[in-house]
Amino acid sequence: MSPMLAKSVTTIPPEMFYEPKWDGFRSICFRDGDDIEFGSRNERPLTRYFPELVDAARHELPNRCVIDGEIVIAAGNGLDFEALQLRLHPAASRVAMLAAQTPASFIAFDLLALDETDYTQRPFGERRAVLESIFTTGTERFHLTPATTDLATAQRWFDEFEGAGLDGVIAKPLDLTYQPDKRVMFKIKHRRTADCVVAGYRLHKSGPDAVGSLLLGLYADDGSLASVGVIGAFPMAKRRELFTELQPLVTTFDEHPWNWAAHADPDVVRRYGGGSRWNAGKDLSFVPLRPERVVEVRYDHMEGTRFRHTAQFNRWRPDRDPRSCTFAQLDQPVTFQLDEIIPGLGG
Repeated sequence: MSPMLAKSVTTIPPEMFYEPKWDGFRSICFRDGDDIEFGSRNERPLTRYFPELVDAARHELPNRCVIDGEIVIAAGNGLDFEALQLRLHPAASRVAMLAAQTPASFIAFDLLALDETDYTQRPFGERRAVLESIFTTGTERFHLTPATTDLATAQRWFDEFEGAGLDGVIAKPLDLTYQPDKRVMFKIKHRRTADCVVAGYRLHKSGPDAVGSLLLGLYADDGSLASVGVIGAFPMAKRRELFTELQPLVTTFDEHPWNWAAHADPDVVRRYGGGSRWNAGKDLSFVPLRPERVVEVRYDHMEGTRFRHTAQFNRWRPDRDPRSCTFAQLDQPVTFQLDEIIPGLGG
């Protein structure tokens, strides 16, 4: 079963249910006695990657239920999406080790079925009330997301919770039925801009004369150029135009700050220089450019020193000195503890 989806809007709509937008793996949890399955957004099973949640479901959920939510990993400074990605590993021994070291949690925010009752055609207000009745006692791995109908509270969550790794607010009409794979909810995410250095490009899959994505960098306090993400949503005509424009900036790796292939750490080589941890057939090598062009991009939030999601092209900035593109220009969210959102989640 596919999860119900949300469409992006720029402001929080009035007179709805509001929830924090969690940054993890969207998942529907199915329990039928001892049988537990975690489905992903694309309906592929996540069950084998989270054995600790399978065990917890047998102790913390009703005997027969279907619950929509988000799988997250809580760290000392908020949600840790990178640790979550590491769980998608083919080796069961590696998964078991990570499950013990960085256990995941499940944040529940909708109810699809309980015992013999199908709740998908009930209004969300009713589904939420029944979901709350399930989470009346303390649980270790399964948690109920906060929800409110107060617009001012939702706005405060939007402003404050980013500091704990959350990335916005979800709004749901009170009478909304559960509609799989339909964008009938609303998501409000942070939107910011940053001026970044273009330090390389990857070729498009269509051929050797089109740019697939531009690699972005920001200068750190020590003067090094950090890789912070990519932009890649261009029309095909623009991809070929960019390829021609960037040729005069092409340089060698010996003269480039991102000479990943010479790096001693194999994880760095794998991440930037030759292949992907998640897709062995995906080539992550790139064409190095002299870091002389500046582009303004739109982004939602940072995860560590990188854009959490793919940035969006805004405009070129020929008026900016590349050396002025530093981390200092970025907004710094107010620090906020996960325990203040859901008691016990942050450890």
